[in-house]
Amino acid sequence: MQRGSDRLNVHRDDEMKHELQGLLRSGHPTRAEEWYDPEPSADDDPEIWGGPVVPGGAPRSMADVRYAFARILGRTAFPARRDDLIENLRRRHAPDALVETVERLPRSARFANAHELAEAVLEA
Repeated sequence: MQRGSDRLNVHRDDEMKHELQGLLRSGHPTRAEEWYDPEPSADDDPEIWGGPVVPGGAPRSMADVRYAFARILGRTAFPARRDDLIENLRRRHAPDALVETVERLPRSARFANAHELAEAVLEA
């Protein structure tokens, strides 16, 4: 039963359903005009879904730390010593928090992959 209290008429309602149909089917925006789409989050945006955000805070879990190093360093940086990794991180403009965590590791440390580096960072 229609009460007549709708803000939109039937034609506008159908038009809006048609506009959203592409988005609902594809799972991503389908507009040609990009300025209508919401801006995606940046890589350095704080992750507020995980609770209170501490400025300059390091990732908490092993997976987060390993992902952060692997994303910036890639596979070609390993195996490497601590000083080589610091140089590589700075060259690739890594966040200061990541560089500082690697600087706290012993100078003689050598890492075969991002997983070993993440383990050492979380233990330190």
